[in-house]
Amino acid sequence: MNERGGEMAAVVRYCAGVRDEVLEHIEAAIGAQPALEDLRAPLLDYPLRAAKGLRPALCVAAARALGASRSAALPSAAALELLHNAFLIHDDVEDESLARRGEPTLQRRYGQATAMNMGDAMLALALGPLLDNTGVIGLGPALEVLDLVRETVVVTAAGQARELEWIRQGRWDFGSDYAAAYEALVVAKTAHYSFITPVVVGATIAEVRGDARAQLAAYARHVGVAFQITDDLLNLRAAGEPGAYGKESAGDLWEGKRTLILLHALHAAGAAERDEALAILARPRPDPAALARAELIAELHAAGHLDAVARARLLGEGGDTRFKTEAEVAALMAVIEARGGLEFAAEVARAHGEQALALLGALEPWLEAGEGRDLLAALPRYVIERAR
Repeated sequence: MNERGGEMAAVVRYCAGVRDEVLEHIEAAIGAQPALEDLRAPLLDYPLRAAKGLRPALCVAAARALGASRSAALPSAAALELLHNAFLIHDDVEDESLARRGEPTLQRRYGQATAMNMGDAMLALALGPLLDNTGVIGLGPALEVLDLVRETVVVTAAGQARELEWIRQGRWDFGSDYAAAYEALVVAKTAHYSFITPVVVGATIAEVRGDARAQLAAYARHVGVAFQITDDLLNLRAAGEPGAYGKESAGDLWEGKRTLILLHALHAAGAAERDEALAILARPRPDPAALARAELIAELHAAGHLDAVARARLLGEGGDTRFKTEAEVAALMAVIEARGGLEFAAEVARAHGEQALALLGALEPWLEAGEGRDLLAALPRYVIERAR
């Protein structure tokens, strides 16, 4: 195995090791609540699926690199993993996603109401390890970590609300500032809770503040943006390769996600090409229940059991229901490829990775040698070069 391959494998091993310990904390937190005994299976559904475990590993790595013990960081790491899974559940419901980590989303497996309830329960469970921190790292740091998590939930919710508002407005035009608009959304919606908060929590556990903590947060911001851009790239590059990605391949196009890839392609496209793409993006993704309903209405109308007025009222505004088709999603992909969306996004991700490494280099005086520092150094390349 070459040096780069060894570095990538080391990241995977470190994350897996931390994840195993964090899962023990999560299972103990659920077991400590008798009221949740019957909910154990849905609560552990997402946490037990194959996953990278980046967020808790990053928290532990930052704490270790700054001089704290692994055991001191594990309760906070467990809380962050619970928070992550809660966000995933809510995000999948809001996006009407079909797959998560290679399996059906929680709402497809248990129903939307149960999924939302489990997401809420996970948010509550995350408070347990944060309260345990008072006896692990002391009252002052524990309250500071709790406040950081509170702020994280607010920032993430606001980022999600911004994306939902863009969807509600049907907004695609951000002018020449489309890259900045995308990055601001990514930082609020994903990078803050996935990368910035874990390293800042790690620094807080190690009682490191000031310039070192600020630079570590800036490093994490760049890693987070590079991670999300790469996730967007993997979503499209995995199209036609079931199981290669873990989520729904090309799901971002079916859902109409405002990715940097698509925003760049739309900005670079000609007027007619752009109008056609926007018309496709405005259509909802196929919903099995809605499709069956539309087919039944069409059959009843064709058989003479419904007149045109009744048909129009049942179908809704406009008297017709159009969903995206596979051919239309392929047409969107053709626009992206023709306008260099994939290449542009990959270059932006690489630039963020380089900026992250530069910031980490400036942190050398504060970082102790060991696996924690090694993970921080390898992470920018790992998030860009990963296969899933």
